[in-house]
Amino acid sequence: MSKKRTKRQKAIIRRRIFLTCSAAVLIAVIALIAFSVNAILKVSKKDTDKPLDNSNSSSAVSSEEIPETYATVISTGDIMAHSTQLTGAKTASGEYDFSAFFKEASPYFKASDLAVANLEVTFGGTESGQYSGYPVFNTPDSLADAIKDSGLNFLVTANNHAYDTGLYGLKRTAQVLKQKGIEFIGTRETTDDLSFAVKEINGIKIGIANFTYETSGQVAGRKYLNGAIIAKEANDLINSFSYDRIDEFYADSANMISQMKSGGAEYIVFYMHWGNEYKLSPDTWQKTIAQKLSNLGVNMIIGSHPHVIEPVELIRSEDGESTTVCIYSLGNFVSNQRKELMNSCPTGHTEDGALFSFTLKKDKDGVTLNSLDLVPTWVNKYKGGGGYLYTVYPLESAEDGSTKYSLDSAAAANAAKSFERTKAIVAAGLTECQQAIGCDITFK
Repeated sequence: MSKKRTKRQKAIIRRRIFLTCSAAVLIAVIALIAFSVNAILKVSKKDTDKPLDNSNSSSAVSSEEIPETYATVISTGDIMAHSTQLTGAKTASGEYDFSAFFKEASPYFKASDLAVANLEVTFGGTESGQYSGYPVFNTPDSLADAIKDSGLNFLVTANNHAYDTGLYGLKRTAQVLKQKGIEFIGTRETTDDLSFAVKEINGIKIGIANFTYETSGQVAGRKYLNGAIIAKEANDLINSFSYDRIDEFYADSANMISQMKSGGAEYIVFYMHWGNEYKLSPDTWQKTIAQKLSNLGVNMIIGSHPHVIEPVELIRSEDGESTTVCIYSLGNFVSNQRKELMNSCPTGHTEDGALFSFTLKKDKDGVTLNSLDLVPTWVNKYKGGGGYLYTVYPLESAEDGSTKYSLDSAAAANAAKSFERTKAIVAAGLTECQQAIGCDITFK
């Protein structure tokens, strides 16, 4: 009995020892786990309590590392469709094909971020009567298709022919451009549409406005374009100004510029339809208005209406704080205003136009004008289609007519004369602007 008891006691002791050791091990493991968790929580809290410091983060970009970005804008003059142009564009099927206008200028438009032209016709539709040229421009919608296909992606529409087909045509023109996906400014379909634009291109915001001059009329408080009274409803659908009430225009411009800047605009461009037809230099009103716009903070002024090229000028604001580049008129892009038809301008200047381009640069210091250039253009009229076709030729040299485009000798000679006419008008002012910017000089 004593031996059995002894064995049982030993078994009990071994079991107690085993349980005691197991308990000790378990306690040690629990303690280790608790210590580890506590350490992790302390580290986490320490990191959380730290102020955020992203200076070494791969996603952080310091002001020194802001990448340079660029935006290039190209502008050209009046797109017109006189009756002879309509006849030539009409195809055997009865449709209208205007693609010949743009085929040589298209690469320049497509190479730019924003390509702008003055649309000096209306898309009044057949509801407004037959398609027609001067003096009432009502053009087939297919011109809008050709414009879009060319790479032109922005139109200014406030001009003295904007109301040629009345209120209906004014609104329908806006509707057609919206349907085709072509942005525009200057006229509106409704007052809910903006009267100006702020375009963001590669991170650069450009404010764009467009105004046309009004003509005088007999009824006080009413607007007139081309001597015709316009419907009261149209008063707020066309950006216009009166030489007789010029202070109202300055106030409207100042307000618009303020709104653009509130919308983030970093560079302001005004497209002005102004001046006197067929005059090769700006009149007093153009000079006065340009100076005032410069004082208000407009960076670039691009003009139209004279149907001929007018000079480029570097304007200094009166406070001496800034400069403005102004080209008073870009002339015609395409029209049937030929020297043999123009008794009021038989010199050929109505056949001339320009592609006026500038590039903006944005870096840590802000937005600056980086480059400025002008390529003369000439409209060639030649037999084809239903009568005559028209093609605009950009001329980077006087010899391009023959060497680049292989025009016949007569056309090449006319192209060379056109180049020289434009160069004579713009070279001095353009050179001054280019020197001020520090970019390449075009006409040496």
